[in-house]
Amino acid sequence: MIPIPFFRIDGMARGLETAGSSPQFEGRFGRMFRSLSPAHFSTGALHVLAQHMTADDEGGKATPETESDDEENVGTDPKKPGISAGYTYFGQFIDHDLTFDPASSLQKANDPDGLVDFRTPRFDLDNIYGRGPDDQPYMYEEDGVRMLLGDQLTGNSKDQNARDVPRNSSGRAIIGDPRNDENVIVSQLQAAFLRFHNRVADVLGSKSFVEVQQAVRWHYQWVVINDFLKTVIGSESLHRILPHLKSRLPLDRDRPRLSFYKPRKDSFIPVEFSVAAYRFGHSMVRPQYRLNEGTPAVEGNPDPSHQNDPRLPIFGPGESLVGFRRFPRSWAVDWSLFFPMGASTDSGKGRVQPAYKIDTSLVNPLGTLPHPVIGDSITALAERNLLRGLRMKLPSGQAVARAMGEAVIPDVKLRVGKANEDGDKSNPTLVSLSDEFRGNAPLWYYILAEAQQNFVDNSTVLRLGPVGGRIVGEVFIGLMLNDSHSYLSQDPNWEPRSDFLNAAGEFGIAELLGQALKA
Repeated sequence: MIPIPFFRIDGMARGLETAGSSPQFEGRFGRMFRSLSPAHFSTGALHVLAQHMTADDEGGKATPETESDDEENVGTDPKKPGISAGYTYFGQFIDHDLTFDPASSLQKANDPDGLVDFRTPRFDLDNIYGRGPDDQPYMYEEDGVRMLLGDQLTGNSKDQNARDVPRNSSGRAIIGDPRNDENVIVSQLQAAFLRFHNRVADVLGSKSFVEVQQAVRWHYQWVVINDFLKTVIGSESLHRILPHLKSRLPLDRDRPRLSFYKPRKDSFIPVEFSVAAYRFGHSMVRPQYRLNEGTPAVEGNPDPSHQNDPRLPIFGPGESLVGFRRFPRSWAVDWSLFFPMGASTDSGKGRVQPAYKIDTSLVNPLGTLPHPVIGDSITALAERNLLRGLRMKLPSGQAVARAMGEAVIPDVKLRVGKANEDGDKSNPTLVSLSDEFRGNAPLWYYILAEAQQNFVDNSTVLRLGPVGGRIVGEVFIGLMLNDSHSYLSQDPNWEPRSDFLNAAGEFGIAELLGQALKA
């Protein structure tokens, strides 16, 4: 099964459905553009759009992971893709940090009263730490400082100490947020962060959990801003919000510019972000992934009835990237295949796998999700996203663009399909699918189409455009600025440890993972 990143598709967090309609609209969820009217579409029109947003079935003949294909967001340097595949799942990891809620599950029914009963979303790694060593000592070593690790894994010759997350006798993960075990890739990101915590404890030589925890959190927050955001929205969009990163002036002299995310009380998650903008990762999903050089590329048809399809390289009944279980011990993830981490090749088993482009196309397996996960008859992820936007009463993409002072994309330039040289010539326009979309595009679709506007040729790196990038950027930075414990609020001139930097003096997710490998 191909792992699906970012906000889960099998339910809704409590309070989200009534976000913006409650008198106390800034609880867990709220709206950035409360004055905009909701866009209206028929479910039939959204169904047709979803069909065109889902790529055709290529008969199980996926491009080998050792070769490039024209849907990859690779840019001009295959050794350092514009956006590599790991960012898809690092984005999911970040989402689980922001939406941590031990009292509810996204699979439970909505609870409107939950709107104001959540803690403020923060980049504080509660998905790693849970409630801390005093309340959940079974996740920590006896010293109460270091994190417990799981069983040793094999398959990655570059990491002889690769570890799984801790598990109970039934194979369930014993971690701060069980959602971080929902697929193999994000599960091993969780394990890597546990190891990074232990690495920081070793380097600091500290016997204080609080001291180690703060250092880990601040390094992570640095990565979120200076690597993840920079990668998905681009330096220019990032500097529009945090100009001090470009000017090098202190934060108090070159203040952040939050024009649209302005909480009246506590921080909240806007539905324009959660239901539309931050679902851009669905378009980045590849049809298959190579976990390490010794393991064949893993792909899977999410429909269990097709598990025995001989075209699919499944490793036995049910073997796929799906989580919530012990996966094969030989599946230790080689992070140099997911992020640029030094020496790599242009092609072959050692190449960095790029993410797919941010565009208006999702890979075909995401059109046939299993019914038990969805809970109804709709199996296409694109249709689920579009219907959710309708149910959440989101405004159109054009309305949001106008409210942000951005140029509105003309209907003739809103197309549906893959961002490659063939698709750029043959993709149908949105309005050709239904006249309901004339000047009235669903926000999630519009944000993907906006990224696609920059396409020139197959080497073009596609990032979020001005609307999508501004929403994602302002929410991330606004949440961090409103957190009095974040480095951006407490010590904006703070920088990562010098001995953690790469040769260029940078610290990103690749460097964080590199340090984790030393634990």
